[in-house]
Amino acid sequence: RTYGSRRITAELRSEGISISKNKVAKIMHDNGIKAKTKRRYKVTTNSSHKLPIALNLLKSSPKAEEPDKIWVADITYIWTREGWIYLSSILDTYTRKIVAWELSPRLTKEFIVSTIEKAVKQRKPASGLIFHSDRGSQYASYEVKNLLTKEGIRQSMSSSGNCYDNAIAESFFHTLKTELVYFEQYQSRKEAELSIFDYIESFYNRRRRHSALNYMSPEQFENVNKLS
Repeated sequence: RTYGSRRITAELRSEGISISKNKVAKIMHDNGIKAKTKRRYKVTTNSSHKLPIALNLLKSSPKAEEPDKIWVADITYIWTREGWIYLSSILDTYTRKIVAWELSPRLTKEFIVSTIEKAVKQRKPASGLIFHSDRGSQYASYEVKNLLTKEGIRQSMSSSGNCYDNAIAESFFHTLKTELVYFEQYQSRKEAELSIFDYIESFYNRRRRHSALNYMSPEQFENVNKLS
C-alpha cells in the first residue's frame, strides 16, 4: 500500500501490460485503492555546538553522474516500547541507494563513525567522494572528520539556515516514516530493527520504484548503468 497510480503504472508496464496512467488512476479511484495516507514529517537536528563546520561543497559541485561521487547522510529517531532508537543512513545521490545504515539506542559520534566505516567497506569509493550532512554535532566531531580525511573523502555540510541542502537524505526518512514507521507500533528495538532491515534491504533498495530514476529501483538503476 505504498504505491500511487504512477508507480503502479510503471510496475504493470514492466510486466508487459500496456496501460495508461489515467486508466490506472481511474481503476484505483473506482475501487477505492490508494496509497497509505502521508503524515507531516518534521526534521530536527542539533547544531548548537562550537565544533568546526565544513564548507557546503554541493553548491559548487556538479550533479553526480556515477555512483559513489556524492553521499548524503542524516539521522532520525524511531519510537519503540523499549524507548527511542536512532537510525543513521548514507544515501548515494546518483542511484538513490542506501549504501549503509545502522541503528543504535544512543545518539553518539561513534554511531556515525561506524556507519561511515560500513559504507566505505561495502562501496570502496575512490578518493574525492563528497560526504554531505547537516551541521549536527555528531557529524562535526573530530572523530568523523579524521575518518573522512583518512579515507580521502571530502566533508560537506548544509548552509546555515538552509533546510533544503540535505533534502535528498531527509526525503528518504520521510518515505520510510510515511510508508512504514507511522503504521507500526514496535514493541522492542529488535522488532524495529527487523522491520527496518526488511524495508531498506528487501524493498527500498531492490524493488521500490523511484520517480527520479525513471521509476526504476535504486538497484535496478545501478545495474543498468553499470552495463551501459
